[in-house]
Amino acid sequence: MVEFIAKQRFSVIGKLGEGRSAESSKWIPPLWQEANSRFSEISGLAKIDADGNYVGIWGAMSDVGGNFERWREEGSYLAGCEVADDALPPAGWTKWTIPAFKYAVSKCTQESYQAALATMLSNFLPDHNLQVVGAIQELYRPNDRGGELYLYIPIEKI
Repeated sequence: MVEFIAKQRFSVIGKLGEGRSAESSKWIPPLWQEANSRFSEISGLAKIDADGNYVGIWGAMSDVGGNFERWREEGSYLAGCEVADDALPPAGWTKWTIPAFKYAVSKCTQESYQAALATMLSNFLPDHNLQVVGAIQELYRPNDRGGELYLYIPIEKI
């Protein structure tokens, strides 16, 4: 099932890396390991909801130019959490403010990630006359215990 979500600009503080798109499975996991092992350094900056839960853990992506365009041969990835727009990153951390987009959102798991992404890009979006207009983002909701994540595919700038 695909959901459409309009999300205003938002900020993420995390651990930044960049590399070849085809080798992302080699350079992204160490970013998560570092971000998770040092999360206490930014946990006080993380946005929380009314129930006291973190709003979101993001695998934010951008082109290497920092324009939040789709990856080409290389890409940038920020493993972190959503924070207030005025939050300042501690030393060794990076902050991105991601522009507002309308997203087509698809839920998947790590195991079904590639298939879900391929289905969205090859079937769902073309079938609905939609195009990807920016970098795809990954949302991990801390309360989801089954390893789910959400692919946020930007389809319209707002």
